Amino acid sequence: MIKKGKLNRITDVEGVLVGHKTICSGTHQTGVTFIRTAEDVFHQKLACGCSILNGFGKTTGLPQIMELGTLESYICLTNTLNVGVVQQALVDIMVKENEDLTSVNVVVGECNDGYLNSIRDCVVTKEDVYDAYADCKKEFELGSVGAGRGMSCFEMSGGIGSSSRVFEIDGNTYTLGVLVLSNFGLREQYLLDKVEGNLLPLEQEKGSIMMIIATDAPLSDRQLHRVCNRMPVGLALTGSHMGNGSGDIAIAFSTANRFGNEEIHALKQINDNKINVVFDAAIESCKEAVHLSLIENEEVTGQSGHVRKCLNQVKIQ
Repeated sequence: MIKKGKLNRITDVEGVLVGHKTICSGTHQTGVTFIRTAEDVFHQKLACGCSILNGFGKTTGLPQIMELGTLESYICLTNTLNVGVVQQALVDIMVKENEDLTSVNVVVGECNDGYLNSIRDCVVTKEDVYDAYADCKKEFELGSVGAGRGMSCFEMSGGIGSSSRVFEIDGNTYTLGVLVLSNFGLREQYLLDKVEGNLLPLEQEKGSIMMIIATDAPLSDRQLHRVCNRMPVGLALTGSHMGNGSGDIAIAFSTANRFGNEEIHALKQINDNKINVVFDAAIESCKEAVHLSLIENEEVTGQSGHVRKCLNQVKIQ
C-alpha cells in the first residue's frame, strides 16, 4: 500500500530540508531554492542517479554523478542565467562547512523564467543563496517562491511543487519525496483540471522542469537512475509533451547508502523484483508535485506587464 507522507513534501525523507529566497520587485521575479540533502554529505556521500530526459538545460554536476554514482553536495535551483553565481555560492558554503575540501562537485539546476522575470539583469546574488540556505526547514512553501517565483507551467503560475509517498518492502517502511521546479506546457495540454483555453497562443511549447527525488529506501545509483527514467510517466499524466526546447532533468538520491573513505563499501539495495512500488511512488509524487506547484500558487505580474494567473483563477466552473 502506498500513502502520502505526513507533510506530503520531499522533507518527509529524514535529513532533507528546503529553503527559499524569493525576489519579487517589479520586473524582477526570480529567486533561489536550496535543498539540504543530508548532514555531512561531502564526507558521507549519497548514492545518486540522474537522467537527462530532454537536454535543453544548464544543470551543473551531472557528469560526475553519472560517472561515480554519488552526490557530495547540497542542491540549488535558480534561473538559467544565474547558474554561475549560485554555483559559486554553493561552493563557498561547502568550503566553509568542510575544512579539508579542495574539490567538490556541486549541483545547480535551472529553468528559464524570462517571460515574467527580466532575466538579463541577473539579479540573483551569492547573498540570496546564503539566505536560502539559512531558510532551510521541513515545512516550506510551494508555488511562486524561491527559484519558482517567475516560472510558468501550462501558461499559469508554476514553480515549486512537492509531494511524498510512504510504502513498504519486506515489512520495512520507506519514504520517497519529489520536489519539482515546473516551467513547461501549454494551457490546452493540462490534464489534471478543467481550465480555460489558451489565452496567449504560442507557436510552440518552450519550457523546462527540474525534478529532485529523495528516498530513504536502499537503492543503488543504477536503481536511482531507473527511478529517474520513470519521470516522463509522471509528467505525461499532467499533460507534458516534453517539447524540443524543454530541459527535463531528474536527479534522485538515497540516504540509505553513505560512502566515506572506506576501501570497501557495503551497499544495500532492494531486489529489482520489488522495485515497482518505488517506481509507483515516484510517478505519483511527480504528478502531484506538478499539480501542487499550480494549485498552491498566486497570480504573478512581471516584466513587460506579463501576467500568469494561478490554477484556481482559470478553472472552468
